[in-house]
Amino acid sequence: MEASSIDIVVFAPLAPILGVLLFWFIQLVFIESEKYLLSKIRSKHEPFCRFTNFLGILFQTICHALGFTITKSGISNFYIDIDYGKVAPKKERKGIFEWVSNVFLFIGPFFIPAFLLLICLFFLMTSGFEIINPSQLQELRYTFGEQITSFGANLFSFTNGFFNFLFNIDLLHPAHFGFLFLMIFLGMGIRPSYIGKEKKEKVDMLYDLKNIKNLFINKPIYLIILFVFAYIFFYISLWLGTNWYVAFFVILGWLSIISLVSIIIADIILVLIKTTDEISGKWKVFPYLTIPTSYLVGRIFFFYIPTDFTRPMSILILILSTITVTYILIKRKTDKFKTKSDIKKLKKKRKGVKDG
Repeated sequence: MEASSIDIVVFAPLAPILGVLLFWFIQLVFIESEKYLLSKIRSKHEPFCRFTNFLGILFQTICHALGFTITKSGISNFYIDIDYGKVAPKKERKGIFEWVSNVFLFIGPFFIPAFLLLICLFFLMTSGFEIINPSQLQELRYTFGEQITSFGANLFSFTNGFFNFLFNIDLLHPAHFGFLFLMIFLGMGIRPSYIGKEKKEKVDMLYDLKNIKNLFINKPIYLIILFVFAYIFFYISLWLGTNWYVAFFVILGWLSIISLVSIIIADIILVLIKTTDEISGKWKVFPYLTIPTSYLVGRIFFFYIPTDFTRPMSILILILSTITVTYILIKRKTDKFKTKSDIKKLKKKRKGVKDG
């Protein structure tokens, strides 16, 4: 068998799979950055941090319930609170059904919530959903390089359309504003920080990787079956001369891109919260007031002085104004010296920690 034939038969199907795994791993890293920022503001914003944890548990529990629904196990009990969530099936199913339910529990939260945003984008975005085949102008070869190139080209096309939409988003449009709100909602709660009322079980990157490792190592036969189905799907696409195989993994890549952008926006908000905590008194409210005020001023200004870049320029004014106001307030309104009462409270706190 020639080298090119071996490439097509053995290695080419792995290209889009490796691409999705790479983006999923990047997603895990960014989730860790978000949890780090949450830990930095937890002491002053405990209710807010508990709310983000609740969102993560909500998404996770819904994904688990969806897994039971897909496997026709049914749902007899659905419980969720601020610290913990649990779904009980009507029928206890073992084997492949139990395994699929666990896949939805451990992997679903990384993709399924973003699917809701993807559906919204179908109605809001005008470009980026076309599945591009780099080989359209030449003979189809379906090699590893061609598959990874096709995967990357399609992700770039979607990312370009997605960022074009975000840069031109109209915050005065209910649908656009609602989509941005959902993005923040998803970014803040894509994963919980802990599970259990006493915070006994910390949820971090290692926790997720351990669960996923156990999911596949305990039942390796199911992982083999998945790879067999993937290869069969690839060979069918090759035989029909289509790009269906890459298109499937491209959609998973779209979901990862949406999740990554949502997490980055959430990180920016957390950085703003952490930064404004350094501002003393009521002045810390001003950066948040600057956000809607500067955007409205920009839109009014460009209403009377029309330009082709009204929306992106208004977003730029919002960003620059918020950064400027925050920077000035930090320089002028930051507590540089603690009062005597603050020092006494700090000493008592340290003493209590030592005694404990």
